[in-house]
Amino acid sequence: MSRGLGFGLSNTARLALVQRLARRREGQEAQAASDQRGFGAIQGLRDYGLMREAMGALAIESPFFRAHEGRAGAHSLIGNRDTINFGSYDYLGLNGDARLHQAAGAAMARYGISASASRLVSGERPIHAELERRLAAHYGQQAALAFVSGHATNVTVIGHLMGPRDVIVHDAAIHNSCVEGARLSGARRVSFAHNDIRAAEREMAAVRRSAGRALLLVEGHYSMDGDVPDLAGLLRIARQHDAWLMVDDAHGLGVVGATGRGVFEAAGVDPAEIDIWMGTLSKTLCACGGYIAARGDLVDWLRHTVPGFVYSVGLPPALAAAAATAMDVMQAEPWRVAKLQANATLFRDLCRARGFDTGTSQGLGIVPVVLGSSVRAIRVSAALLDLGVNALPIVFPAVPEKLARLRFFLSAEHSEQDVRDAVTALVTATDGVAPADLAG
Repeated sequence: MSRGLGFGLSNTARLALVQRLARRREGQEAQAASDQRGFGAIQGLRDYGLMREAMGALAIESPFFRAHEGRAGAHSLIGNRDTINFGSYDYLGLNGDARLHQAAGAAMARYGISASASRLVSGERPIHAELERRLAAHYGQQAALAFVSGHATNVTVIGHLMGPRDVIVHDAAIHNSCVEGARLSGARRVSFAHNDIRAAEREMAAVRRSAGRALLLVEGHYSMDGDVPDLAGLLRIARQHDAWLMVDDAHGLGVVGATGRGVFEAAGVDPAEIDIWMGTLSKTLCACGGYIAARGDLVDWLRHTVPGFVYSVGLPPALAAAAATAMDVMQAEPWRVAKLQANATLFRDLCRARGFDTGTSQGLGIVPVVLGSSVRAIRVSAALLDLGVNALPIVFPAVPEKLARLRFFLSAEHSEQDVRDAVTALVTATDGVAPADLAG
């Protein structure tokens, strides 16, 4: 296949693009200087403009904000065309399940569409407590708290929990929401090489003595790589250095472990030993929002003080009801987890057999296909869509430029034929993508 030849601009084309972008930057600076009330002085906005200019020069259409004209399951309607969909994290295929729809409808009929207030004042509904009881029991914790946004859960909880005298030691591949929470807290932030347990121990040992409190922060199933951490080893490090261990298991619930209970099941670790569990309601549970499960005193304090909960509207009752029902279905139908993992393993193994780089994916629910450059990843994604397969590119700066990739979310709803057809399309798409040149 042609992917062995590499991909990118020729030296001549690269020089032409650099010159074109330099002229664009000069124009941006002149415009910003002449328009004092404009937004052109914002460096990030100017950088985005340069990116758009580069995409236009390379005749690249943005792969983002593609509209799905129906339910995004194993298949989805995009541009009024049926596609095999690997862009949505409906891991257990529950987004279209009638039981979840019925639960949401009943809650909507009883409580209305919105909680209409912060839960602290007039937004509390019985279904919130029901969901939180299920979440706490699942993680062997005393209590849980559901938030209206998964991203905001990490930002507000980490930002509230830690302070300027503290230290946060985290995996280098940790989610943006964790990074933003750490920045908000003012704590010292130290990263260690992805999934390197020895590096985690070295970094914690180096900084622990000079800090007030310490937080060891990892994911249970890494969304860019599809791998899992050494949870038992991380727990040992946390205990040895008197640190809290917080696990963001957003992509682990329903995916990792023999019955999908999460990374603790796969590791054989008692979930009650973990200090703070975080997760989201938008993946396996097919709703929207986030949650924390932990000791009762911590959760009660967060319930009354954490800004992202106290000053935010409560989770819509219909979503709480749907998520609670999804937990029940997940536990009652473990065949869904087995089917998901079989699909993901088959996809990963077929890709590897055809020479694709799937990194460290464990074949549980997420499989990256590393393509080596952002331009190549975007163009292969477009070619795949033309072949009836939806898989989105992950590009710089979300990942290093040389590790740009397509990310495939597998589902229990995918058929074996879906998986095989997608790999065949991927081979065709990569072979059909020619080196980039400048347009116009």
